[in-house]
Amino acid sequence: MTSSPSSDPIQGGDRQATVLVVDDDPALQRMILDYFVDNNIRTLLAAGRQEMVDQLAAHEVDVVILDLRLGLEDGLDLLREIRSHCDVPVIIATGHRRDEIDRVVGLELGADDYVTKPFNLRELLARVRAVLRRLDRGRPAPPRDHERGGYQFSGWRLNLRTRRLTDPNGVQVVLTKGEYALLVAFLDAPQRPLSREHLLQATRVHEDVFDRSIDVQILRLRRKLEQDPSMPQFIQTERGVGYVFAPTVQRF
Repeated sequence: MTSSPSSDPIQGGDRQATVLVVDDDPALQRMILDYFVDNNIRTLLAAGRQEMVDQLAAHEVDVVILDLRLGLEDGLDLLREIRSHCDVPVIIATGHRRDEIDRVVGLELGADDYVTKPFNLRELLARVRAVLRRLDRGRPAPPRDHERGGYQFSGWRLNLRTRRLTDPNGVQVVLTKGEYALLVAFLDAPQRPLSREHLLQATRVHEDVFDRSIDVQILRLRRKLEQDPSMPQFIQTERGVGYVFAPTVQRF
């Protein structure tokens, strides 16, 4: 089920922003859909995994609102499935304020924000719009000559033109847009301590969403680069400052 199209898009170009709501509560689905339609956001609905997969396959979705309590299905498993295929922004919804562990796990798995039920529809809309603004700012500009080539470090290679990262064995490692931007920020300034504020700006993370969102992104990137993320050799913590990328980096 989708909302009727509106003539006033809020996304760049001539395409309206599209939000997919994954929730098994029909009343809540209808409330969100009606409110978002009134605020010029195209809304798709899914009650479970298969409907979610079908909607993502059939439509270009800008933001997913994902309930972590979906009857017999685990919302965290659905989040893992989304992240294994794409980097569409995800706002997770938890049912109780005490579900702190689920929120933390959701963020570590790649969620971009969270709301706690019962939530105010105006707040939910504000969070969706904040994600859409970050998405617009993070859209890649047309390739320029100085963006050709890339970086290499400790056998790893990052091609800036294709945004492809390969490990020392030549195996491709898939990065989300946030992870890519974070890695480029490190490779641009190797062996120099970088503050959280610098990294937040470099990755275009909106600072009013999570105070420690950069630490979550660091954790995700470490898991993809480090042999032992608990004892990082590449991205090291610089106490009182932020983080430093330790290896020697070369341009190619």
